[in-house]
Amino acid sequence: MSLRLFALTLFAMLAFAGNSLLCRLALKQTPIDPTSFVAIRIVSGALMLWLVLYMRRESARLEGNWAGALALFAYAVAFSYAYTRIPAGTGALLLFGAIQISMIVYGLVIGERLSFVQGLGIGLAICGLVGLMLPSVGAPPLFYGFLMILSGVAWSIYSLLGRGSKNPAAATAGNFIRATPIALALFVAQFLASHIRMDAAGAMYAVVSGAVTSGLGYILWYAALKQLNVTRAATVQLSVPVLAAFGGTVFLDEPLTGLLMAASALVLVGVSLVILNKRPA
Repeated sequence: MSLRLFALTLFAMLAFAGNSLLCRLALKQTPIDPTSFVAIRIVSGALMLWLVLYMRRESARLEGNWAGALALFAYAVAFSYAYTRIPAGTGALLLFGAIQISMIVYGLVIGERLSFVQGLGIGLAICGLVGLMLPSVGAPPLFYGFLMILSGVAWSIYSLLGRGSKNPAAATAGNFIRATPIALALFVAQFLASHIRMDAAGAMYAVVSGAVTSGLGYILWYAALKQLNVTRAATVQLSVPVLAAFGGTVFLDEPLTGLLMAASALVLVGVSLVILNKRPA
């Protein structure tokens, strides 16, 4: 793996972890409702991405497509609503388990094969992730558990659609801009039903989530996806719950336990085995 690809992947994963922390802060510690959070997040992301293209004199070169926009919207909505009723550990396990399984299954369908070392790496990463989340896993409500799995599948589709993008910034901007009217329509419908709960702090978290950790983070991820096969793209995302857990320790005063450190080591070693070893011919 080149230094540039490593840096792109690392910063994308840090952005995703930061996004998880912002979502936890907003939806768990402020009164903002999930629909308002999603609408602000997507609109903020669209504005930031359009500004990036404008500064690069590429504002007329939007890429992306409606399939990517719908996958992005489905991921964001399902994720936000699921986290209103599912504990953080259970939600992360369902989300990243769904991402891992769906992307690897797709990779096998299109002909990618795993070496023994890569298979071992995936096994270690999954064991570490289960070990990290298991102490806080409880039986989630069936509907909300399904929503989190749906969110993971939608993110997998979004990632797979982005692998063929020629211009990551233009593709991400196009997807966010297309998703904006859908998010606003949902917001208006809920506003008319008098179910909106706005909050200044929650709105601020949503803006940062949309403009920085989503919008700019997804540009980095689309750029990295151009050089990652499906199996590596799926596996490297298992590092996000680990990064989010350490972020929770630093920013949310969550305890740093021996179990957390051991599970994190397993995940990171497993990810390294997958991305540093070549697949069999």
